[in-house]
This record gives sequence, structure tokens and C-alpha cells, in this order.
Amino acid sequence: MNDSLVIVGAGHAAGQLVTSLKQHKYAGRIALIGDEPQLPYQRPPLSKKYLSGEMDAERLLFKSASFYDDDQIETRLNTHVETINLEQGLVNTNAGESIAYDTLVLATGSRARRLNLDGENLPGVFYLRSIQDVDAIRERLGTSQRIAIVGAGYIGLEVAAVCRQSGRDVTVIEVTDRVMSRVVSPDVSAFYQRVHEEAGVVFHLSTGVTRILGDTHARAVVTDKDEEIDADLVIIGAGIVPNIELAKSAGVVVDDGIVVDAYCQTSSPEVYAVGDCTTHPNPIYQRQVRLESVHNALEQAKTAASNICGKPQEYGQVPWFWSDQYDLKLQIVGLSQGYDEVVIRGNPDDRRFSCLYLRDGVFIAIDAVNSPRDFIQSKALIAAGARIDPITLADTAIDFKSMM
Repeated sequence: MNDSLVIVGAGHAAGQLVTSLKQHKYAGRIALIGDEPQLPYQRPPLSKKYLSGEMDAERLLFKSASFYDDDQIETRLNTHVETINLEQGLVNTNAGESIAYDTLVLATGSRARRLNLDGENLPGVFYLRSIQDVDAIRERLGTSQRIAIVGAGYIGLEVAAVCRQSGRDVTVIEVTDRVMSRVVSPDVSAFYQRVHEEAGVVFHLSTGVTRILGDTHARAVVTDKDEEIDADLVIIGAGIVPNIELAKSAGVVVDDGIVVDAYCQTSSPEVYAVGDCTTHPNPIYQRQVRLESVHNALEQAKTAASNICGKPQEYGQVPWFWSDQYDLKLQIVGLSQGYDEVVIRGNPDDRRFSCLYLRDGVFIAIDAVNSPRDFIQSKALIAAGARIDPITLADTAIDFKSMM
């Protein structure tokens, strides 16, 4: 196989794709094209250990630079693909180059959702998505004491934890009525809100932001309740948006993401897509899903590489996610949307418990807080669509493995 393969995007999924192609002994030329100046790196630590200074930029790299020092691989960083010509098999970059491909993989990822607020372009206002974003935030943190965080999702709360642990005053503003409302139950939301409040974080829930005040730099956030919250530094974590525009303009079918099948192929057979930018069929939940997770990016990349190399493989795994806040590791398995019953396993006061989600008696998802055994053993039960009595599920003396 001496084809030319082009990867658009240089994030986690792209890094795994190159790794898997090499493992499958793909013999063609590989061109890796990324917007950022860095080689593929890990994003999850950005709002945790990289922000706190516990991890340096070198350790963020998915693979060391020497891994790409290969005649087979060409890296084009700081390069943006502007258009794709499906008929001619070309990608056209902002440098005026046209790069031919036999196989194209879209690993375009996602970007921070912008709120388009008056004042959001003031110095001291940041979105957090890249190394450059965090470098700028860290520099500003050196002269900031009052931190306002817009959004109480994973990113917002992880940043809140880092800032409180470094002694800053932290206020979190969230438009919904509870923290992490999109991904966890009210029980887990209440637990995390209590933990943050005990650490000194102040919450304004059911509250939107209308504008940011300041002259030469941000000085306050104005809410939809006409409150002014003083802030030297404002960090906005309002979710992410999949980067689907390039695929759409080329004529590839998109919906909430770039639509792929179980083999990670798009509507154009020579084009694959992987990672945050995709929506794919999940056989466990029997519906199309778009997942914003490292696990999905890695596994889709492995699947695509296998299929590109002529080794048919379908992707259909139980999704999982995680978040680190203070001494708490939240590990989520499955998708809880549509649940009709919640089972609490363990005692939240012990800072070690699990929240189990059922739908029509079927175990569909779990939030495991400092409970690694529940996290690991629950995957098989969820994949099997297990029906287990809630009283049994709640009994911590019975491990999940024995329930199989």
C-alpha cells in the first residue's frame, strides 16, 4: 500500500491515528496538518496540572518529536486547511498549497463556544482550549486575585479548583440551576457544589452574563440580574462546538457533527473522520451520538486506522469520561440521558461513592467518585444492558464483577 494519506487536524485523535497507522505498518505517505504550532498533545491536563504548573508542555505531547522524525511522515503545523476538493482529492491550505490524497481523515476536533459578550475581547478575558490559552491565563494569574469563571461544567470547575488551591478568590457564574447539569444527576451536582463551597468558591446559579466591564483590562462581570462581580481575570467555559464547517463546505454529510458509520467512514468513502467532530452510531444506546472525550478520540482513531489498512473493524464501545477536582476523581461510564431512576452506592459524606443511572430497569451509566473499582467493573454491566435489582446495586458489599 503506497497511497498518500492526509490528516486534517493535529489533536489527540490525530496523534493516535498516526501511531495506529505505524503499528499496522501502513506504507503510504502521511501528511499531518494542524492549526496550532504544537505536535499532537493532550488537552485534559490543560485545565488541571498544566494550569497549576505541575505539568510542563513537553509532558503534554502525545508522542515525542522524535516519533514524527520519519521519512514517511510530513508534519505541517501552523497551517490551516481552507477547502477540500473531493473530486480531485486535494486539500488546499492558507499557504496556497494543494496537497493530494488518496485517503483523507478529518480530525478537526472542536473549539470553545463563544458567548460574544460586550467586553469579552478585553485583556484579562480568556477562553480555555489550547496551550496558548493556558499560557496566557497563567501569566495573568500572577497579578490576579479575583477570578470570575463563566460556566460550571468540567472546565469551569476544574479551573475553579486550581485557582482556589492557589489562594485566589473564585466566583462561578452558571446559567442553569446546578453545576455540571448537562452530565450528572442533581445528587452529584449537589455534592460537587458543596465541595467547592467548602473550599471557598462562590456560586451564582440560574444566572447569565450580559457583559464584561473594563477600560484597559477586565474589572467586573455584569450578570442578567444587574449584579457586578469584581474580577481581575475572567475565564469563560461555555462548552465546545464541533469543527464541521470544512467538511460541510466540501459536501460531506454533517449533522450535529461529521456523520460517520461504524467504520468511521463519512458519506465520501475515501474520507474518514474521528474525534470530537464526529457523530456516530452507538450500538449500545441504539442512536447517533457525538462524544467530547479522549476515549472516543483514541478509539475512533484506532478503528479508522484498522479500516484504512484493510483490516475491517467496527467501533461500538461504552463511552467514558473523567474530571479531576481537588482530591476527587470523577469517572463517568455510559450516557445517562433519559434515565428514570438513580441509585446511590456508598456515602457522599465519605467523598467516595457512585451514582448509578437506570432506564426501564436497565443499568445505563454511572458516575464514580473516588471509586475506581466501580468505574472499571461497571463497563461490562452497562455494555450488556444488565437488569439488576436496585437494592443489590446499592450494596457496596457486593462488587459489580459478581453481578455479571
